[in-house]
Amino acid sequence: MILQPVLHPVLLVLLCAAPAVLVVRELVRRGPASPGRPIWALRLGMLVVVFAMLLRPGIPGGTSQTLATDTDIVIVADTTASIIAEDWDGDRPRMTGVRADVQAIVDEYPGARFSLISFDAAAQQRLPLTTDATALMSSLDVMLPEITDQSRGSSISIANRMLTEVLAAAAKASPERSRMVFYLGDGEQTASQEPESFASSAKYVDGGAVLGYGTAEGGPMKRTTGRPSTGSGTQDGAGGDYIEYQGERALSVIDEDNLQRISEQLGVEYQHRTADAAIELPDAPTSTTDYASSGEVGNVIELYWTAALVLLAMVAVELTRATMLVTRLRGLTSQAPAQARVPEALERPQVQQGVRPEQGPRAPEAPGGAERRLEWGVGIEGPQAPASPGASRASATQRRHDGGAS
Repeated sequence: MILQPVLHPVLLVLLCAAPAVLVVRELVRRGPASPGRPIWALRLGMLVVVFAMLLRPGIPGGTSQTLATDTDIVIVADTTASIIAEDWDGDRPRMTGVRADVQAIVDEYPGARFSLISFDAAAQQRLPLTTDATALMSSLDVMLPEITDQSRGSSISIANRMLTEVLAAAAKASPERSRMVFYLGDGEQTASQEPESFASSAKYVDGGAVLGYGTAEGGPMKRTTGRPSTGSGTQDGAGGDYIEYQGERALSVIDEDNLQRISEQLGVEYQHRTADAAIELPDAPTSTTDYASSGEVGNVIELYWTAALVLLAMVAVELTRATMLVTRLRGLTSQAPAQARVPEALERPQVQQGVRPEQGPRAPEAPGGAERRLEWGVGIEGPQAPASPGASRASATQRRHDGGAS
């Protein structure tokens, strides 16, 4: 077994030590018979499992051969309106072939650094030198040709100065690395002036190729809008209408003479590309492809996920216990008001039948007693209903009798 800790082991120990001390102190403070001791032991186990996960345990899982190409590769891609002419593999846009060939270049030179330059009315470096081949292909996927209505003609050599600058900077930064150039286009010159030469870049080039796309018969071109198209399966930016010239569809024809001239200026081979022929790529410069140091790299089968499963089970136990405690507490809270109520029979004072409340010893007046008597209508003075005449005479006779007796 091997360990690949996410941090230095000392840092991991310090990270887990503080919560571990708190949990251990709580375990020591509680007696062996304490009902809460098992849950604290569970929490200590959770800390141990987390520490094991951070160590990233694993076992060797075999070896694989690797190869690193110590080369800088610059790809120069045509993005004029003619690059979506429909004569690749029947009636598909030429850009489809460009993307497929760039993917083949990436596969042929693993570990190389790639840069992407596009050109139409102007040259643009879309991607600096990087080993991220995914970024290269993503740049190609979103790369759109120039907008047809804004096109004023383009030169096939407009990228020569930018190419020279990129190669010179790469040579200065990493003189030990070799450099390759792949030029992808149809060679169609639509600018009025003659193409410039790529000879200034030749001294930095150790290999590469010029790849030509298109047919002698030519292919029709749709208008480009600068927005990704939908429905064709490719993001070529083409609209629905074809470009017309004198009432007929305009055709883009490959110019292999221009492409041959560029290959001679760069000192690389020219290759006409078709969908039914596999691309032929040159070998990487042998002086910069290090087979010996590539060696064998061990593949590791990670085991941290087993500790993660154990931790998940422990967390489930903790959550279950917490849910039970909350449920029990809610039950006790709901029962408390019912137990605290005083029976209604104990709230009212008892009145003996036939005895007026004024007679006999009185209990101490409880707060609110007057209000209760007022509510029941007995034993208080205050506004009373008028007495009947008979009741008034009886009352007066009773008072005279009481006075004579006294």
